[in-house]
Amino acid sequence: MAATYGYIRVSSKDQNEQRQLHKMLERGIEARRIFVDRASGKNFERPQYQLLRKVLNERDIIYMDALDRLGRNYDEVIAEWKYITRELKANIVVLENESLFDSRKFREMGDMGQLMEDQFLSLLSYVADQERKKIRQRQAEGIEVAKSQGKHLGRPQMNLSNLSKKQLQIIEENHLKWRNGDITGVMFMDMLELKKNTFYKIMKEYKEANSS
Repeated sequence: MAATYGYIRVSSKDQNEQRQLHKMLERGIEARRIFVDRASGKNFERPQYQLLRKVLNERDIIYMDALDRLGRNYDEVIAEWKYITRELKANIVVLENESLFDSRKFREMGDMGQLMEDQFLSLLSYVADQERKKIRQRQAEGIEVAKSQGKHLGRPQMNLSNLSKKQLQIIEENHLKWRNGDITGVMFMDMLELKKNTFYKIMKEYKEANSS
């Protein structure tokens, strides 16, 4: 009997897979058959995807939210799609474009379906790839404009003025202990949750602010 699987990919630990997971569960896919990778789509060396590949049998079905969850490089995506649907003889359904991207429908159409499948895959993947290139270009242009205007990019520099009230209180209560050697610098850094360079920079600022 054919099995049904779900494949989810988010590009980092900061992204939440719940939206994709909800879609899979709505389809009635068992949680134990849903594979989740928290990894870039630049290649297919993802542990859960590779595990899914190994358990696939003929006529099994993989559901995924969108084609770019499979991968980012459109040439590789097409090759992977064909490997799964034509060599393993499993099926892929893309929920975002289900009317077009359901390999079962193409399979039923025989040779003509295979030709249509190739055309649709190439077109959609090419468009997605071009859109990503445009996004990267806009990001690069935005960075250049910001630099030309003298704007600081990235996280704000940590200093005494932007510490939390809790951190300031910890400094007030422990600065003298640290100076007297009652606590180590490492202990003090841990209390403040600061890295070494930032810690010593802030201690210097604190000393200057409180000097007579």
